Amino acid sequence: MSAAHKNTQNSIAQTIAADMEAVNGVIRRKLHSEVSLVNQIAEYIISAGGKRIRPVLVVLVANAYSYQGEAHHELAAVVEFIHTATLLHDDVVDESSMRRGRQTANALFGNAASVLVGDFLYSRAFQMMVSLDNMRIMQILSDATNVIAEGEVLQLLNMHNPDVSQDSYLQVIRSKTAKLFEAAAQLGALISGASDADIDAAGEYGRSLGTAFQLIDDVLDYAGDATEIGKNVGDDLREGKPTLPLIYLMENGTPEQRALVRSCIEQGDEQHFDAILAAITSSGALDYTRREAEVAAKRAADAIVSLPENQYKQSLLDLCTFAVDRNH
Repeated sequence: MSAAHKNTQNSIAQTIAADMEAVNGVIRRKLHSEVSLVNQIAEYIISAGGKRIRPVLVVLVANAYSYQGEAHHELAAVVEFIHTATLLHDDVVDESSMRRGRQTANALFGNAASVLVGDFLYSRAFQMMVSLDNMRIMQILSDATNVIAEGEVLQLLNMHNPDVSQDSYLQVIRSKTAKLFEAAAQLGALISGASDADIDAAGEYGRSLGTAFQLIDDVLDYAGDATEIGKNVGDDLREGKPTLPLIYLMENGTPEQRALVRSCIEQGDEQHFDAILAAITSSGALDYTRREAEVAAKRAADAIVSLPENQYKQSLLDLCTFAVDRNH
């Protein structure tokens, strides 16, 4: 990771260090179950860390609007539980063996346990949001969870389909990834008593930031370093996932390149990974995907232009830069 990336992450982390410590405390308390396997798997997943971007968004947006209270800690934990549940289920569906540089829970504990603990995390998240006793919070989170599930199914339908359009793929991103970013940012504004227009603007920020993050993830699956990104490079190809670099190549490559991509997506064939990578690089597909991520990140920054000027707003703007410049 470059020094600039480290500095950005460190400055954001310092800005909300006390809040994130409180969020981690909530996560630890609420993870507890009388069933030891639930504790074991949940602890394994949560302790893997990750960037915790979604809970960070709840905390940053709430602080940007000068929120006084502790509900943002609870909501940040809820958002992280929903995200973690989707990861558990995702890895089972994708038959993934690596995440965040470690074995996936399904590789370690088996598919059945991973799915069921994912269900536990979903239902615990709903218990927590009910305890906050705010119908608007429940509406945002229940809608988001439902849209995410639709996005998962849509992605499943797109698997091994080389004819997926850019629009269809971006719909998957909006549902599967960007929706929880959107909800996280909306919740931070909502509990601060922000206006409906400000809550909508926060939602646009989150949605666009989430889109930028996912598009860079797509780039890193071809141009990343497995030790940096914490998962196997080429996983998308192995799973027959038509992501934006492949879709661009299908639309703009030579007939030979298109035939190769079609075959690899249909077969989930990673043995031609080097040939695909060469084609993606020479065709400009990675540059195109990066540019689309930059457009989304700028849209995110533009959405919060009316937010009060403070260190939390600056951190939100820094996240837009980090989203597109990172290498993991």
